[in-house]
Amino acid sequence: MKLAMIGLGKMGGNMAARLLRHKINVVGFDFNTEFVNRLVKEEGLEAATSVADAVSKLEGQKIVWLMLPAGEITENQIKDLIPMLNKGDIIVDGGNSNYKHSQRRGAMLAEHGIGFIDCGTSGGVWGLDNGYCLMYGGEKQYADVLAPYAQALTHADRGWAHVGPVGSGHFTKMIHNGIEYGMMQAFAEGLDLIKGKEEFNLDLAQITELWRHGSVVRSWLLDLTAEALKQDQSLQEIAPYVADSGEGRWTVVEAVEQGVAAPVLTTALQARFRSQDSEGYSYKLLSLMRNAFGGHSVKTK
Repeated sequence: MKLAMIGLGKMGGNMAARLLRHKINVVGFDFNTEFVNRLVKEEGLEAATSVADAVSKLEGQKIVWLMLPAGEITENQIKDLIPMLNKGDIIVDGGNSNYKHSQRRGAMLAEHGIGFIDCGTSGGVWGLDNGYCLMYGGEKQYADVLAPYAQALTHADRGWAHVGPVGSGHFTKMIHNGIEYGMMQAFAEGLDLIKGKEEFNLDLAQITELWRHGSVVRSWLLDLTAEALKQDQSLQEIAPYVADSGEGRWTVVEAVEQGVAAPVLTTALQARFRSQDSEGYSYKLLSLMRNAFGGHSVKTK
């Protein structure tokens, strides 16, 4: 068994390493030669000098697994791969692409007889040791080929599933990330309230550790939060800025398109937008309005 992995950054590199540790041969390429050289030295990766070189090193039914940023980079790479592949070969997009783009790409590749799998990937930096969660879409004939690779990246009997047709994998991952936004926001707000009750002098590290055992809110996300708070509860070195990857936005758009109420997911996304507003202009306007209609004082710097 052998596949080509294109994109060996943090996630792609760890996935390649896990495959190699499960005795699956991987030929890899990334423009960052530091990533490639590390995997060659530490994991026994077979390095390629280009995408074309990586594909040329595959035999039989070729599988090219992309771990690239969503958007134009992935789009162009898929188009560039078409003349390098034969009918029956498979392209796997393991990045966080928009599911609508995946549907279109799947149809485009089908015209050339090339299989396409859109694979939502979760697990972060812990996936190398703990295994990933893979949710992928595509035609059954191609999904069946992917199964042994999915088992190596996850576990033999769990953590992976062929969830439906092309597009369904990235759709499932999109909703997964939307839920993740909501869970994170709930923990953040609750812990902020605990911190704010100064008269009790509560220990956030103690409480989050307590919740990990028997509580209905126990989760891996809580595990990570508890571990981080053991190291530092002040968070003075962390800027109050929360990025959004894009999938939270797509989830909210999907809710609008379906006409399905998703207030928690939407509010969580809006909270991230608010953290990204370095000027805080709307807050200034709110203060101005309160002063205008009620004579409330305006706090200045």
